[in-house]
Amino acid sequence: MMAWLQQWTTGLMATMALTVITAQDSGLPGVERENLGPADIVKKESHPVLFRQKRGWIWNSLYVEEEKPVVTPLKIGRLKSDKSNPGGVFKIEGEGANDIFIVDNKGDLFVTKSLDREKKNAYHLTAMMSDAYGNRIENPGEFVVQVTDINDNTPVFTQSYNGSIEERSRIGRIVVEVKATDADDPTTANAELRYSLTHGDISAFEIDSITGVISCKINTFDRETREEYVVVVKAQDMRGLASGSTATTSVTIKITDINDNIASFTRTKYDLNVPENHKVDETIGILELVDKDEIQNKEPIFTIQNLNSNIFNIEPNHNKDGNLVLKEALDFEKTNSYSFTVRMKENVQTPADNTNAAITSAQVNINVLDVDEPPIFSEDMYSFNVKEEMHVNNIGFIKARDPDRANKTIQFSIMQPDCPIGINRLTGQLYTLRNLDREDKPTHMFQVKAQEEPSGLESVVKVNINVQDVNDNEPELRADDIYICENDESNTIIGTLTATDKDDQPVAFTFSLASENSNFSIRNYGNGTAALIVKQGPFSLDDPKNYKVDIRVSDGGHPSKSSVSTVSVGICQCDPNRNRTYCKPEARRMGVSVHALTAILLCILTILVIVILFAMRKRYQKDSLANMKNSGEIHEQLVTYDEEGGGEMDTNGYDVSILTSACHDGSLLRHQDHRPHPSLYAMVQKPPHHTQPTACKGDMAAMIEVKKDEADHDRDGFPYDTLHIYGYEGPESLAGSLSSLGSSSTGSNLDYDFLNDWGPRFRTLAELYGVDGPDYYHQY
Repeated sequence: MMAWLQQWTTGLMATMALTVITAQDSGLPGVERENLGPADIVKKESHPVLFRQKRGWIWNSLYVEEEKPVVTPLKIGRLKSDKSNPGGVFKIEGEGANDIFIVDNKGDLFVTKSLDREKKNAYHLTAMMSDAYGNRIENPGEFVVQVTDINDNTPVFTQSYNGSIEERSRIGRIVVEVKATDADDPTTANAELRYSLTHGDISAFEIDSITGVISCKINTFDRETREEYVVVVKAQDMRGLASGSTATTSVTIKITDINDNIASFTRTKYDLNVPENHKVDETIGILELVDKDEIQNKEPIFTIQNLNSNIFNIEPNHNKDGNLVLKEALDFEKTNSYSFTVRMKENVQTPADNTNAAITSAQVNINVLDVDEPPIFSEDMYSFNVKEEMHVNNIGFIKARDPDRANKTIQFSIMQPDCPIGINRLTGQLYTLRNLDREDKPTHMFQVKAQEEPSGLESVVKVNINVQDVNDNEPELRADDIYICENDESNTIIGTLTATDKDDQPVAFTFSLASENSNFSIRNYGNGTAALIVKQGPFSLDDPKNYKVDIRVSDGGHPSKSSVSTVSVGICQCDPNRNRTYCKPEARRMGVSVHALTAILLCILTILVIVILFAMRKRYQKDSLANMKNSGEIHEQLVTYDEEGGGEMDTNGYDVSILTSACHDGSLLRHQDHRPHPSLYAMVQKPPHHTQPTACKGDMAAMIEVKKDEADHDRDGFPYDTLHIYGYEGPESLAGSLSSLGSSSTGSNLDYDFLNDWGPRFRTLAELYGVDGPDYYHQY
């Protein structure tokens, strides 16, 4: 190895010795200087110098071994020029100059530190030479110091490696490729790696020493026997020589499964009990299988022998076992047991390991259990047709039976309470409860319940009743925008007649006049339409007559239905193209619907009742007043004036003699002289001329006080007391104005002190007439 390294170093130094870099006085590197011609040299000089003799550096190849210990500066070469100058001074510049690399006055180059090629493999420097006075002797020249590599780095596996291979794979099948790296110089043997297997299952696998590809050496891998292998890979530099550095890594290799084993029944016979009411398409049992292969490679195929494959089926479940599924309903009364053989096969990739040991067929015995089942209808759904507007006693029959051996009696009922169809509880015969109307509801859907007696199991079935149409609706006339022009002549078509029919039957409408008409006629087209034609004209807007046509429409059905409609024909002024320019307004017909007439009559009746009640109340009040008058009770009247009073003339409306007579007979009011005096009202009406009267408080005043108190406390009584409101008294009043604005207490010849005796209610009136307080008291 050392001899090879010496030969390689000698060759590299010989190659570097051929490199010469020249430098001229212009300061440019020698290589660039050689590209300049004589004319360029002349231009760059400040004085006319045509040519100078070329001189240059003489280089030897400079190398430094990495990681070499440096205690004192280590000489690695000498800087030399072809121009001799014993007193020349050398300088260097560039990467690591005067730090890692130094030069002495002789031009010897030294390295002062240990270098690492993996960090930096070359240093670029520039050499300069000057005389003792600092004058440049030689132009700068560039040189390179190479750092040579040594095997100071070990291989490294940058990741972990795992592989897999199918069982029963052929020899040479690639498993995985491993790679290691080395930081040393890749152009040297220091970084050339070789791979090998050192530990683990090396008898089953091998590795390519250069590429690192691991492959199998055997073809007998069996996952069911062993699922995992581990090998140790070694990577060594120096091309695998013993002096090289090494690194190792473990590689785990998994054996993947293939379908190389046949699934097997766990038993040779399966006994199952299934009730007869078990639902179709549901599992009744599971035929379990065992398979050494993984679930994804478990692919059984089931077949049922004999004729029972129509009743039963086997479907794989999520575990790839066999689900025994019922395809047809069971009936204990017909068949109470089943027995058949199930076979299973599986497509394997290679001859199966367990061909002789696998159980590939099994006997299945099914025992059907009897259960109490609900009634069974003869059909899944019933549908009947019924003609409308007809009472049908026999629409059809709903049939159901008890599937059990007991054969119980079945009772029928309709579950919808408002259904127009009835059913016989014992026979299941359907009939109509009321006439059906196709135009109202063309189809009636309901459910019929069949129940075993007594209160046993029940079943429900849907029933559809389709109502068939009969010709029971009259056709309706359609005649829109029919008018005549003043100048229409005979045979002029003034409108088209059409009709509609609610019935669902083919119709052939025909139109005719329901009554004789001297102005119009009808022409049938034969396609369900007709034309209204002018029979005799002309017409005038001034004619007060309104034209109407009674038209009969027949639908041509069986039986035939017809209707009569009245069509109003307007009169218009038209242009030559029969476009209306003005039409005579049609007389409005006042009509009241039955509902509106009923409402009006109810309102009138309500008003009459209210009037009668008021009249009876008035009569009752009059009778009460008469009875009160006969009993000697005296009441005043409630009179409200919204305008000025008429003075003395207002007293003509009622009798005041009763009040005046109260004192004339001397029985009510008495003064201290025991002589009769006028009543209080008479004193106010007709004041005396000679002597000033004094008011008395007698029986009348006491009666007024009693009645007034009753009126104050009776909230339900009628206000019989009179309230006179005068805005202004008339000129004929003997008492004059009652207003305090036009009179004063000093000028009056009346004494109003009696107002103080009437209580707090008349205090304000007493104050208006200037009464300060009672001067005397009346005696009863």
